[in-house]
Amino acid sequence: MSSNSVRYRSHSLIFSVILLYFGLFGHCFSSGEQVSFNTFTVSSFSYPSTTLRSFDLRYIRVELPPWFSSMSLELHSDVDLGTVKLAKIPRSRLPIICFRYGSLPLTDSSGSLKDSGHSVLVPVFNTSFEGIQALQNGEQCYPMQKNFTLSLTNEQISPGVWYFGLFNGVGPTRTQSKMINRGPAYSFSANISVEGCTTSTMWGQYCNQTIDSLSCALTSNYNLAENSSNAMLYNQTTDIIACQNNFETSCHGDGEPKFYTLDIMGVAEELRITARNVSLNVTPPNKTGNVSEINLMCIVRHGAMPSTVLYDYSGDINKAPLVIRSPKIGRWYISFLPSNLSKVLGGVQGTNNKLCYSMESKVIQCPLGKAGPNCTWEKYILQTVVRRGSAPFESYFLPVSGKVSSDSANFPLEPILTNSTFNGEPDKSWTYFIMDIPRGAAGGNIHVQLTSDTKITSEIYTRFGGLPSLDSWDYYYANKTINSGGSMFFKLYNSSEGKVDFYILSIREGTWSFGIRHRNESRIASKDQTTMSISLERCPKRCSSHGDCKFALDASGLALYSFCACDRNHGGFDCSVEIVSHQGHIIQSISLIASNVAAVFPAFWALRQKALAEWVIYTCSGISSGLYHACDVGSWCALSFNVLQFLDFWLSFMAVVSTFVYLTTIDEVFKRAIHTALAIITALMAITKATRSSNIILVIAIGSLGLIVGWLVEYSTKLRSFSLPIGMCLNMIDRWQAVRVWLRNVVKTIFRRYVWGYLLAGFTTLAMAAISWKLETSESYWIWHSIWHVTIYISSFFFLCSKANPVDSEDERPLDRNYELTRQDSVPRS
Repeated sequence: MSSNSVRYRSHSLIFSVILLYFGLFGHCFSSGEQVSFNTFTVSSFSYPSTTLRSFDLRYIRVELPPWFSSMSLELHSDVDLGTVKLAKIPRSRLPIICFRYGSLPLTDSSGSLKDSGHSVLVPVFNTSFEGIQALQNGEQCYPMQKNFTLSLTNEQISPGVWYFGLFNGVGPTRTQSKMINRGPAYSFSANISVEGCTTSTMWGQYCNQTIDSLSCALTSNYNLAENSSNAMLYNQTTDIIACQNNFETSCHGDGEPKFYTLDIMGVAEELRITARNVSLNVTPPNKTGNVSEINLMCIVRHGAMPSTVLYDYSGDINKAPLVIRSPKIGRWYISFLPSNLSKVLGGVQGTNNKLCYSMESKVIQCPLGKAGPNCTWEKYILQTVVRRGSAPFESYFLPVSGKVSSDSANFPLEPILTNSTFNGEPDKSWTYFIMDIPRGAAGGNIHVQLTSDTKITSEIYTRFGGLPSLDSWDYYYANKTINSGGSMFFKLYNSSEGKVDFYILSIREGTWSFGIRHRNESRIASKDQTTMSISLERCPKRCSSHGDCKFALDASGLALYSFCACDRNHGGFDCSVEIVSHQGHIIQSISLIASNVAAVFPAFWALRQKALAEWVIYTCSGISSGLYHACDVGSWCALSFNVLQFLDFWLSFMAVVSTFVYLTTIDEVFKRAIHTALAIITALMAITKATRSSNIILVIAIGSLGLIVGWLVEYSTKLRSFSLPIGMCLNMIDRWQAVRVWLRNVVKTIFRRYVWGYLLAGFTTLAMAAISWKLETSESYWIWHSIWHVTIYISSFFFLCSKANPVDSEDERPLDRNYELTRQDSVPRS
């Protein structure tokens, strides 16, 4: 916004102290002091404990009515940043909370999370406060704390809709599609309470300040000539709305403020506040005092109560009227503060010494369709045209005029531009467009496009709540180098000399105005054709054709917001940030798909050993993993993504547990039973939370359990044939000796059953697989997961090779069926 639009910036340091004092410690006074309250609870919200996974977000919408007195927020979380410096924490892992008035916080746009400007309010312990007005006009973010308490009053913030955004990590990768999301998670709960004043004539934190409303009426007897400096600006067709106090005269003492409210209902050209009949209620003793020497300060603020350190406009109206150009729509708060009375009264001080005056305010409006000085510039109301079959609230806007057709979203500018000039200067012609953003459309994006056959010389200015000008605007575009590109809510796309294309992001509900500053067409002979389009879109640039526009509800379920879900190669709020290059995409795709070739090793060994069930599992696991990753990287999807993901994880789980079951020597009947039970368990794991990191531990535990069950089944069968003589039962020593022999045979059997070199290699590669699983992140996923494929299949191969031929536990020799048959055949026959 232009630096000339408001007057508060010289007091930014004082604002910072006020915000620090009231915002963080103001809630202590409400409980520590006995204050007379005239308030009641308007609303109270309690949000239960909610978990935010990595890159997740939540929005909370709070609506403050015009009569609210204070709003308090208590946020509790399990975030513990400790004494770690924020500079050392990656933005993708930094939990933050953001506040914004009127619309949704947008942390991923350009310029976010910088410690300059009004984009972000950085931590409390760094004392980098930008002031309350920055909180009102921009987006402010804080790092999440374990306990976060904020209390703000109607003297600090305006009524309306406020949005709180909680983000677990920000940056371009937040919207990037990810197969895994194993970043740190945290939970939070919140309590939000809104207090209101019991009567509309009271104001302040405790509703103990009296405030009067000015009554307004349309008048036609306003004399423009009494203000010669401004008389030439408006013609006699100007609409004048005069507002005044119900009492003709107001009197109050030195330093005693008086408060008024004034509602501006429509777009106006000027708000003028004047004091008349200024006098003292007592006569000065020396009769030398001049009433003109008394200061009658008028302090004005839009949306909230003004103070001597926090205001938008101010002036001594005893010297000259206070004039506010293009005032915003809404409620204005006006404070009058007399000073210097004792000097005029010759040093006489007293409680009865008061300054009396008649206050008059006038809202000057041009007739319908006109705006600007002398009301000679064109002003058009933009009609909303809803797009068929589009997302909620998506529409385009056309000027209500018979000069342009309504067949398309584009309309020509030349027929509707202002032809007149001001003071004969051709570069000072303006044309205005007024549009309304409906309730519920907050968070949408205004898309503005200008296209010309030649060079575009017009400048575009936009403002919320009032007409823009060179001194007062929110966003503007003059050319490619001079624009609002430094704002985090202004996004300029491929613009050239003959094309202008930009977005205003995350807009507020209410009235928006666009001003086209152009050269007078009567002075310039040109046949150029310039077309313009203004539209409301949910996702900017349709997610740049690299993602899908998604919709979700805020935590209260009362507001719908949209966001882009990008593909694997792009990120950012509009999916325009290339995170993975085309060459990198090819390398990552080949790595993730080709690494599944390692499944050939365990599949070949299983087929060689005639373990057909294991062969089918290993083969299908490698194929399904390759197909899944081909779909995940955007190459080719043989089936739907969810089906491929289930098959990949389920068959991978089965490949691990089947390896353990293969190491047993139980009968095939028992193996089929164990395989069936494990298939059911792993299928449930794959269909619920397949990508959680704890699955690798669960799968190994389940496979180990299957191996133990197989051993128990095997040795329980042999225990049934193990019996002791009756005499031995009475001899404890002999019985213990027999048990020791049996245990020694069991240990020898286990040692002789496995080839321990292969077994050690299997455990080593399994550990490598677990490490690669643990090291997987969104950025390095492709390389570590490819290593995971190779190591997990190679470990299965080593485990399969580690199983030796079965041995007899009694004679410790391999069973040789041919030898037994030979001995039977050598017995003499009778």
